[in-house]
Amino acid sequence: MGRLTFAGLETRPGQVWGQIRLVPLVRERPVEGLRIHPGALADTGTPRDGCWYVPHGLTAEWTGDGSGVPELGTALRMPTTTVHGSRRPRAKSKFGERRTRVRFVPRRGALETYLPIAFKAPVIAWEEWSTRAFRHGIAPQPDRTHLGFLVDGLGDALRVFEIHPGQCGVLVYVADALSGVLVTPHPDDYRALHPTLIEDSYGELIWRYSMLYHSAPEFEPRLDASEVDSIADLRAQVAAVQRDWAEFHDGTLAGGLLGPDYHFAEAYAMAGFRLVRYRPSFSAGTETHVGEAILDAKGRPAFLQSFRLSETQVRRGRLLEALAANEWHLDRTADHLGLTRPALVALLHNSGLDWMLRRDVVDRELAARRRGQ
Repeated sequence: MGRLTFAGLETRPGQVWGQIRLVPLVRERPVEGLRIHPGALADTGTPRDGCWYVPHGLTAEWTGDGSGVPELGTALRMPTTTVHGSRRPRAKSKFGERRTRVRFVPRRGALETYLPIAFKAPVIAWEEWSTRAFRHGIAPQPDRTHLGFLVDGLGDALRVFEIHPGQCGVLVYVADALSGVLVTPHPDDYRALHPTLIEDSYGELIWRYSMLYHSAPEFEPRLDASEVDSIADLRAQVAAVQRDWAEFHDGTLAGGLLGPDYHFAEAYAMAGFRLVRYRPSFSAGTETHVGEAILDAKGRPAFLQSFRLSETQVRRGRLLEALAANEWHLDRTADHLGLTRPALVALLHNSGLDWMLRRDVVDRELAARRRGQ
């Protein structure tokens, strides 16, 4: 367990376009030894069940000694290998070269694996569970997401907003609901990835907010002119206003992202960095984010991207955690949640997870639920 932080980053005042608020994150110095840039997953091969379309994959490139990474044109000559499928990559490829680049799809990968025990079948063959659940695991059903093109106002905001000097990240708010965050190690990386935010996936809540609300309040700084006698006084007041905004933003607007404790699962190790997926404890009625991050040796984010889960997705995660804690036994899980067995099955049904149970069990328990009402 641990928390996400903006260590090494400074929060700058946000810019508002209608209902969209973009809050920039700035680094005093870029992260040495790591670069992120867009890159298609051309080397991953074609899966047996069809083909993959990747709106935009990312490539992380690093040096083992922490020195600066060459520009992409020269880095293409460096020996590389690629992560294939979902298996944990080895330190070297079959040809023996050292790996200096890895490709990944942050939001999509995190979204599809946010369930804590995804793709794992029940350990005990309880008679209520379907054969499919045992043979194929609990692969989550596809969740509905919306590309940024459909989030009203986002494209215009990304096009007209100023990119700050040294900017290495941004938080995207829709009607002051945090939809996601992007952090990169270098300002050039952010400039390259800034337009790709329109290609990212956003939850239904964010899409609805973009349609329902048409404006967000401006946070206008107020300076005390009576205490400004020099340029130095003016700079001091501006710096104080920036500090106040950063404290308010990180503690309030971004509190749903930075406040919770997360479970971190390491997906890849690269020199002094770790590529990890993070997920929170699933609590009802709270803002919930999942995503991927590249952390340095001190746990500071060199790269970070998040996706905000819907209440339905949070409910699924909470149910699966409860089932796993009670060895997938329905009666024990119902007692754990303070529910009756028919009520638990109805909750599984409403969450789109009842396909894991035998059809006759679902029909019987739902009928008992209706009779009880």
